[in-house]
Amino acid sequence: MRSGIIAKKIGMSNLYTQSGTNIPVTVLHVENCKIIDRITSENENSDKVLVGACKLKKTSKSQKGFFDKKKSDAYKYLREFEISKDQEIKSGDELKASHFKEGQFIDVSGYTKGKGFAGVMKRHNFSGLRASHGVSVSHRSHGSTGQCQDPGKVFKGKKMAGQYGDVHKTLQSLQVVKVDEQKNLICVKGATPGSRGTWLVVEDSIKKDGIKEIEATPVKSEKESKKEK
Repeated sequence: MRSGIIAKKIGMSNLYTQSGTNIPVTVLHVENCKIIDRITSENENSDKVLVGACKLKKTSKSQKGFFDKKKSDAYKYLREFEISKDQEIKSGDELKASHFKEGQFIDVSGYTKGKGFAGVMKRHNFSGLRASHGVSVSHRSHGSTGQCQDPGKVFKGKKMAGQYGDVHKTLQSLQVVKVDEQKNLICVKGATPGSRGTWLVVEDSIKKDGIKEIEATPVKSEKESKKEK
């Protein structure tokens, strides 16, 4: 059980394999990610570490007091990870991109893009009302939401129009395609939550262990796709 890291999302790019297959990747930058404190747990098998990223230029009194006790610089983002007892990590150690290896699987979590107020067709994939006679300029509405006199109310959690996005999401079993130790960059196959500049939590995958060769799905030509149809 290893510690995770906090990395900054740079954006999306693409990489080519030796066979010439194009792989879409998300580029993550590990910048000044440090262990603030190691907390000894009562559990015989595991301890906890407090990891911080993104230095703060200005701090409040309470923040200054907290980080002074830890004998550390002030950080904006903090996250606690559980590690095994045999992990030789102490406060002050810096975590870099070399923490992960090419071919291994990771879990990435963060907040998705906020898309503001949205209707039910965009937010919940409703089909909408009939776009024919009798429906008066309400084709994209959700229709009735309540019941009759009994119980005579709208239940909590009913799918309706509202805030779309800006929720915490975790994408599991994403593969590390490339690790650039000099620039502290991690290239992850596929997309990750959030927009550019978002800070994400990166951990070892819960479901998939070990290192696997990077597999890329070949791009099919128009003729091949027509034949399958």
